[in-house]
Amino acid sequence: MWGLGFRWLLLLLLAFAAAVELEARFVVEKNSLMVTSPTALRGRHDSAIGNFGIPQYGGSMAGAVVYPKGNSDACEAFNSGRKEHLFRTKPGALPSFLLIDAKKVWNAQYAGASAVLVVDDKDEPLITMDLLQEDDEAAKYIQNISIPSALIDKKFGEQLKKAVKDGEMVNVNLDWREAVPHPDNRVEYELWTNSNDECGPKCDMLMHFLKEFKGAAQLLEKGGYSQFTPHYITWYCPQAFVVSKQCKSQCINHGRYCAPDPEQDFSTGYDGKDVVVENLRQLCVFNVANEIKKPWIWWDYVTDFHIRCPMKEKKYNKKCAETVIKSLGLEVKKIDKCMGDPNDDSDHPLLKMEQDSQIGKGSRGDVTILPTLVVNNRQYRGKLGRKAVLKAICAGFEETTEPNVCLSDDMETNECLSDNGGCWQDNAANVTACRTLFVAECVNAPHSMACNLKEMATATVNLLVPENA
Repeated sequence: MWGLGFRWLLLLLLAFAAAVELEARFVVEKNSLMVTSPTALRGRHDSAIGNFGIPQYGGSMAGAVVYPKGNSDACEAFNSGRKEHLFRTKPGALPSFLLIDAKKVWNAQYAGASAVLVVDDKDEPLITMDLLQEDDEAAKYIQNISIPSALIDKKFGEQLKKAVKDGEMVNVNLDWREAVPHPDNRVEYELWTNSNDECGPKCDMLMHFLKEFKGAAQLLEKGGYSQFTPHYITWYCPQAFVVSKQCKSQCINHGRYCAPDPEQDFSTGYDGKDVVVENLRQLCVFNVANEIKKPWIWWDYVTDFHIRCPMKEKKYNKKCAETVIKSLGLEVKKIDKCMGDPNDDSDHPLLKMEQDSQIGKGSRGDVTILPTLVVNNRQYRGKLGRKAVLKAICAGFEETTEPNVCLSDDMETNECLSDNGGCWQDNAANVTACRTLFVAECVNAPHSMACNLKEMATATVNLLVPENA
């Protein structure tokens, strides 16, 4: 069944590709790399920002290039015996930028490198480095990478390697200050996301980010500093397969809007059409919340839904979703009207708009990686983490117009100031729980439990207790 699932996913991808083959383009986001020494190599070069690690958006970093004599592909750990942190910056010295022949960035970081320059092994235009294989082991390392990485072309990389081998002092400056446009005092950003919580490491990472970033997103939105828009990717089913069992289970509106099977197994669990329906519901939650000038409620809904209605507990359904909608004070009827009938043989205005938006416009390329964050119409590359994303968003403000949250090293938000600190009560089940992730204690809300900071730091546990416990 796995093979069938993957073939179906490939079919959907091919259908999407066929629809946009004349316009489709993937834009490689770049930062500037300036060689300051030796004189023979001095000059500016492009490098491609990796889709992991933490690029220093809005800033720059100078360092000395180090090319290891052994283990040049960084496939093995550099540390052994007493040589731990081999490349850690010494007092008074420039940070070490490790020049390696492969994408083993984690080993370089663990050895003390401050940044990594990856030399492409092919003569080709710059590409975006990403996780090649979505397995738990690889995802663990990717998520722990906190240094920036940049891909350089093979010819330039060979020149740097030769200079280092010849004993030259090779210093470079990585610059991300123009990686995000910053035209005015408001940042427009969007997140291409998904309600599927059973697709492996990428889904786990996305769900964690939504919970982690919610406080920052809501503070920026309430202050008028940003304009956020959520988006969802769908594909269409080729006309020849619309009446097939696969199409009917993965699509709505007669094959117009589809999503892959969550488990890649058509015989068990939820279907792709369940994901499309929930994605549409989340779009409608945003639209209805936007109508009442409270678009930030979307963040409450998606985080609540993930906690209260997970697939693994068989609660990923309309009934559970409506419970969350009501708890947030939104009208279920308005959202139902927005969603329409998934069996209609016609275009859905919202989903049609989403498919059209997947095609790149202006400086933004096609959205092909899920999740994708776009800041001021430029795709963000790097770790999808709260501090890293906030840094990128803050780089999008015109100089001197940044809000206070961008001027501090970190940001703490106090969600206890409104909405009972995010603590909700389910009278039917006689339980209360807390969904806040950033604040210390929500003890001032009636019928709510205390949100302990130590417990909340895990950001992964759904606290659920009887009200009279």
